Amino acid sequence: MIVERIFISPERGVAQEECEHITLHSGMGILGDRYFGKHTYPGQNLTLVEAEVIEQFCAAQLRTPDLSITRRNLVTRGLRLNDLVNVEFTIGPVRLRGVELCEPCILVGNNLSSASLTPAEVIKYWVHRGGLRADVISGGEIARGARIETAT
Repeated sequence: MIVERIFISPERGVAQEECEHITLHSGMGILGDRYFGKHTYPGQNLTLVEAEVIEQFCAAQLRTPDLSITRRNLVTRGLRLNDLVNVEFTIGPVRLRGVELCEPCILVGNNLSSASLTPAEVIKYWVHRGGLRADVISGGEIARGARIETAT
């Protein structure tokens, strides 16, 4: 159960930046990310998605695997993120709480659609597979390859 890739979006509408490590602040999110300090909705501090789900989607669509396609902050491997809703967990020294599933929106549908797959079909595929929204309980640094630990 590890963090395989890390991404931030410094501004809306720009390409994500891949990072080797990020700094998170309690209740604020990722330093340098466009959502840092925003509290529009719970779980806005950090988003996670499973590498395995991205790879399955890409294989089914005959696309080259690209772990950045969902625009989530952390791409994990070896852990079912849906099981972390309402659960506290750690990634390295950072303590987090899973808030809710990160369900797909029309932007994901539009970004991942193709000539053979409509935005609606993309959204339908990603429902309950789109990852997890989490709040930062205690901050610190998360590096690529960091272990994800749960109490269970």
